[in-house]
Amino acid sequence: MHTTETDTTGRAGAAGVTDTYAATPENAGAAAGTADTEAAPDTPEAEAGAAKRNMVRRAYDWVLGWSKSRWGEAALFILAFAESSFFPIPPDVLLIALCLGNPRRSLRYALICTAGSVTGALGGYAIGYFLWQTASGELTGLADWCYAHLFSPEQFDSVRQVFQKWDFWAIFTAGFTPIPYKLFTIASGVFSINLPMFVIASVVSRGLRFFLIAWLIRRFGPPIKAFIDKYFNLLAVAFTVLLVGAFVVIKYLL
Repeated sequence: MHTTETDTTGRAGAAGVTDTYAATPENAGAAAGTADTEAAPDTPEAEAGAAKRNMVRRAYDWVLGWSKSRWGEAALFILAFAESSFFPIPPDVLLIALCLGNPRRSLRYALICTAGSVTGALGGYAIGYFLWQTASGELTGLADWCYAHLFSPEQFDSVRQVFQKWDFWAIFTAGFTPIPYKLFTIASGVFSINLPMFVIASVVSRGLRFFLIAWLIRRFGPPIKAFIDKYFNLLAVAFTVLLVGAFVVIKYLL
């Protein structure tokens, strides 16, 4: 009986997420851009851009489809794990759909998502620590693939500079805000960031993000979905700036 209820309500949650995704101005613009590209003369750049958008959209739909399955919780853990090291779609997508489908289990979903994300972060750390360079200091094929598909060498070098001064806060900021978390988990391993500190920063930041989303849905229901889509990341960035700024003031001025 419980599985049937979850599946049925999960369909409603997934439908709400899909409708919201399609209705946002950003995605409307993307759709218009796709139409313009199709109308314009074919070029290699246009074809590559269209293929990339289609790939991301298919991945998004595939992730969202798991909210209708009885294996939704397992899929949430695996997605959160993968996103922390290589997968492009954030677990928030599936977390929100599951919470909308069964708000009473929202905090359970947040716990599963946090556990998967932190475990995946350790995987990203291991990639950076063990698989990024050869014994002679040359980049491995995996490192070349990451530079080609996940982030640029310039982005990675900028993270190096941030880590030299703000290791804990760099990880916290990446874990709580829209900054690509995988970039920082892999970089933490490459730069041999203190592992206990890395785990603590990851647990705090990812837990804060996922539990806050789950609590909002549990407390306010489906109407809060539009607010989360539009404002959550902006508020997360503002909160992080204020928090880090307060600690800087305490450290240097008091």
